[in-house]
Amino acid sequence: MSTEANKLAMHRFTEFINTADQKLAEELISADAVFYVPGRPEPMRGPAGYMSIVGMMRGGFSDIQWTRDEMIAEGESVAARFTMRGTHDGVFFGVPATGKKIEVRAMNFYRFSGGQIVEEFGQPDLLSLLQQIGAVPA
Repeated sequence: MSTEANKLAMHRFTEFINTADQKLAEELISADAVFYVPGRPEPMRGPAGYMSIVGMMRGGFSDIQWTRDEMIAEGESVAARFTMRGTHDGVFFGVPATGKKIEVRAMNFYRFSGGQIVEEFGQPDLLSLLQQIGAVPA
């Protein structure tokens, strides 16, 4: 696939993470995809793994939305910078709901094959997120 096709897929991927649409997950994410998630010793895998990641975030922030702020693509690789915004209205990392609004940056790196994501290294600013919900001192 071309760099331009991968950019278009990233637009659809942003739609997927904001809607948690299972059909989009299956369209955009390879069954063999691997996702490296901070704090997890083993990677998540395939569309179901990514649905779990989105589900974890929605469990703590039911209104969470991602804005893609920047994207750079070359060949099969795409780097994207996101801002996540939401309200802490559920348990997250063991922290009960606080009702606090969050705004957190993330830098993610993707690899595509055949028009689907096959690998992601996600780097959200978890320290900032935990500080914003009062889990750790600012």
